[in-house]
Amino acid sequence: MGLELRQNLKLTQQLVMTPQLQQAIKLLQLSRFELLEAVQQELLENPMLEEAPRELSEEVEAQAPPVEQRADVSFDDAELMRNADWENYLGDFSSTTKQVQFKETEALEEMMSYEARLSGKPSLEGHLLWQLCLSNITEEEEAIGEAIIGNLDSLGYLTTSAEEIASETLSPLALVQSVLYRLQRFDPVGVAARSPKECLLIQLEVLGQDDPILVSLVDEHLEDIEKRRYKPLLRKFKIQMEDLKAYLDIIQTLDPMPGASYGSDNTVFVSPDVFVYEYEGDFVIVMNDDGLPKLQLSPYYMDDTSLAVKGPDREYLHDKMRSAMWLMKSLHQRQRTLYKVVESIVRFQRGFFEHGVTKLKPLILKDVADDIEMHESTVSRITTSKYVATPHGIFELKFFFNSALEMDDGTQVGSESVKAIIKKMVSEEDPKHPYSDEKIAAVLKETLDVNIARRTVAKYRAVLGIESSSKRKQVF
Repeated sequence: MGLELRQNLKLTQQLVMTPQLQQAIKLLQLSRFELLEAVQQELLENPMLEEAPRELSEEVEAQAPPVEQRADVSFDDAELMRNADWENYLGDFSSTTKQVQFKETEALEEMMSYEARLSGKPSLEGHLLWQLCLSNITEEEEAIGEAIIGNLDSLGYLTTSAEEIASETLSPLALVQSVLYRLQRFDPVGVAARSPKECLLIQLEVLGQDDPILVSLVDEHLEDIEKRRYKPLLRKFKIQMEDLKAYLDIIQTLDPMPGASYGSDNTVFVSPDVFVYEYEGDFVIVMNDDGLPKLQLSPYYMDDTSLAVKGPDREYLHDKMRSAMWLMKSLHQRQRTLYKVVESIVRFQRGFFEHGVTKLKPLILKDVADDIEMHESTVSRITTSKYVATPHGIFELKFFFNSALEMDDGTQVGSESVKAIIKKMVSEEDPKHPYSDEKIAAVLKETLDVNIARRTVAKYRAVLGIESSSKRKQVF
């Protein structure tokens, strides 16, 4: 079979991901804080882009020359700049049915900086090192203490052995154990323990609780206590239920996770991307543009002299100008898409906005995508890490999309509504006779005509962080 070269023509279709399209898609899925960071980074890197003042003078705008008269601007760029109102690309989306006037100055006066009111939270490591420095110890003991503190996990437990600490610090094992003994009695008591049992026993020692039954309960029967196997304990120690309850009350005052209160995780503050207000029986959607800069092309680089330069400088300026215009267009499209999605959600989930979580209806991405005539992937991206402030609290947009459960009359109810009902039932149950999963399913069937299986109740209960009925039951 001979080899030969041929020229063939073939017509195909393919999606070309241009840098501009990639940027637009990326901006869709950014959270509010990530978006602000991306815009600030572009402001630093692009000389053609600058932040516009919030209130621009109409006289200055009137005196500005038309885009078409500026030197050497391509037709596509001129058309883009003429048709887009870049100056108001944020915050110009409001409900067409209702207009609400908000007192901006009063709102700004009420807002205070969180940074001005919050102080840094001390870490467990810093708290222990501070106590170690105040102790009367030698330099070698201080080095051992620092090594021990450096090997603690977030709950305050020692993740290595005394032998490894001795090998690391080149110190005698007896000295390491001595320093460990002292450090375990620092605040919080029980820190640097190697197991929950050791942690609780140390706390009992410091509290002066030396009752042999109490010590034995902690040392040998923590698993029995956790699983509420009380009758074998009553027989073994020959005590009454009231006596066992007294011992358990003491154990419950102990802290099995002494380092948890010094966790290094910072509190995450959620800034809503959209506000939904109830006004005269209707709901008004207001985009949150607080803190997001309004962008414009730099007047300095847009004059005739700057755009008429020749050579590499001219190409550089035009490239940066197109990049700035695409960024503003992408931001405009992002806000427009976000508004349309929230508007659609309000239409579908009006019962939630009026009455709360129990009226949440089943909803999938395709429903919203068909309603606003966009692709499901676009709806998925725009609802990622976006939050909306509603009359019933702040929720992620993903929250409004939930599966359906069938009812006897053929209608459907949202899974989130059922979860809210289950949570309410458990909070109002008799602690000594908690509802089993079968009972919860039967009550839902009887009162709401919801067809739900026991295993589905168990799954929802696990998602809500609710323990089984046997663990929720109060014996005393």
